[in-house]
Amino acid sequence: MAQTPYKPKAFLPGLSPAYFSMVMATGIVSIGAWRLDWPVLARVLFGINIVVYVLLWVLYTVRLVRYPRRVVADVYDHLEGMGFFTIVAATAILGSQFLLLTDSLHVAVVLLLLAIALWLALTYSIFAVFTIKDQKPTLDKGINGGWLLAIVATQAIAALSAMLAAHPGHTFVLELNFLTLSMWLWGGMLYIWMMSLIFYRYTFFVLQPGDLSPPYWINMGAMAISTLVGAQLSMNAVHAPFLHSLLPFIKGFTILYWATGTWWIPMLLVLGLWRHVYKRFPLHYDPLYWGSVFPVGMYATGTLEMAKVMEFHFLQPLVYLMFAAALIAWTALFTGQLRALWRHWHGASAA
Repeated sequence: MAQTPYKPKAFLPGLSPAYFSMVMATGIVSIGAWRLDWPVLARVLFGINIVVYVLLWVLYTVRLVRYPRRVVADVYDHLEGMGFFTIVAATAILGSQFLLLTDSLHVAVVLLLLAIALWLALTYSIFAVFTIKDQKPTLDKGINGGWLLAIVATQAIAALSAMLAAHPGHTFVLELNFLTLSMWLWGGMLYIWMMSLIFYRYTFFVLQPGDLSPPYWINMGAMAISTLVGAQLSMNAVHAPFLHSLLPFIKGFTILYWATGTWWIPMLLVLGLWRHVYKRFPLHYDPLYWGSVFPVGMYATGTLEMAKVMEFHFLQPLVYLMFAAALIAWTALFTGQLRALWRHWHGASAA
């Protein structure tokens, strides 16, 4: 049987807006390894993340220059457009890595400012477009877990702001803590809005195996990163009097976020079994699966920080279990990514 001719140029115009989720996943596994006192692993992943981040910016820039209509079409698409928020989250998470692993205060500040600028541009362009466009999809065709990337991007900025506020070399302690609190609260409100729609789509529309894409794991990941920020705010209350007065509220909502994220884990596993075992949906490498590694790694890190600040030592085994799952998933996906690149370049050279 004759094989379909390979088309190497199809990669760039079809590049998913959500590909920066690879940076998000690698970054959080690196941060988790650092906090669990595995510095060598953390630094190796950090190095990989810098390379991937720069390479993706090059690819996205070339795609914007050569295929501007495809980029604009992605922004207008209800399912694809939200993937651009991975750029914001990836930038903030990389900034957290620089601050945590190398104590590079100035680099972290630059990445925070870039993340905020991207967040403003994307928030008020994508949501405006979705609001005023003439042709809109129905709810079951226009929303998935990827919408929650807007929340992850918001909370990633909050997490980096909290780290900078706690850094001894920074002077804008109150301002950064206020930014963290504001973004944290807004992210929680946005989750309520979006999850109500997603849960409604789950329960009142027919769900096909193909509809259950990997970004649905962000259902849990958005709450995991909110847990992390809540723990950071609790720790920062020592140096911010206005946070100290809100401490019971902050801790209560942190546990609420953690409990909500924890509830989603068995549900997502059941839906995954239904998709791949009962419905026999093929399981193969897809760059969107990076969006499922990040939530698992973030859950481990968020649980670790919450357990520290609230002295929930009984949660420690759960931290190691989830981190091991995230590391295994990252390794499998990174191997799949290398194989995909090999097939791409091998096919390009043979064409």
